[in-house]
Amino acid sequence: MTQVDPTARIERGARIASDAIIGPYCVIDSSVVIGEKCHLKAHVHVTGHTSVGARTKIAPFVSLGGAPQSVKYKGGPTRLVIGADCDIRENVTMNIGTEDDRGVTEIGDRCFVMAGTHVAHDCQIGNDVTFANNILLAGHVNVGDRVVFGGGAAVRQFVRIGEGAMIVGLSGVRADVIPYGLAHGPLADLVGLNVVGLRRSGVARADMHKIRDAYQAIFFGPGTFAERVRQASATYRDTPFVSRMIEFIQTAKRPLTMAVQRADLGDDA
Repeated sequence: MTQVDPTARIERGARIASDAIIGPYCVIDSSVVIGEKCHLKAHVHVTGHTSVGARTKIAPFVSLGGAPQSVKYKGGPTRLVIGADCDIRENVTMNIGTEDDRGVTEIGDRCFVMAGTHVAHDCQIGNDVTFANNILLAGHVNVGDRVVFGGGAAVRQFVRIGEGAMIVGLSGVRADVIPYGLAHGPLADLVGLNVVGLRRSGVARADMHKIRDAYQAIFFGPGTFAERVRQASATYRDTPFVSRMIEFIQTAKRPLTMAVQRADLGDDA
């Protein structure tokens, strides 16, 4: 049986799993779906066409499914979809999508979203993404699996962050960041590879060397950038990690965060 604190307010029509826990002073509007074994701790507001996946935990003063902060939003029944096993901490805000995009903001499974983070309209977030405190994502941002954001990082609208990338704290990301890239700085540059993340993903030593070699060839080798990408595509076609990096570059529709040499970031760069 659903455990609902007597101070909570749930509108007629909301669908709450039978084993969910709804804590004190939570407000859940009529178009919301709360999955099995979810736990809304206290003072959580879930509105709009929002669905929350199984076993997700939501801390106090979180606001989910609010209208987009966009002048283009026309009031349509756009959505927010949150995956399973997420941990959403205090004062997080996530908005529904807009009619001029896919109409949905999506958060993957097992995401850890720390206090004060904002995920704007039409963002697509992969699985196992970690947001440290006070991360700001503008609208239409696309984040791959296993990305890690350091505290206070901000990402401008329409930017793509490739899988396994690391965004260093207080960085301002203006352009796409390649998979497994390490982005750093107030106007972020690509300063190397997320070696720690690659190791934690179980990447073999031989593949790690190929990824490093491909990175050097693409960003610091002879010839034009387009020529270097084509050469790397031919040289490393049998290395899946490099292939995904090259595909990301080749499908870019907007500027790419380019690499700079940084000697002060140690082995992980």
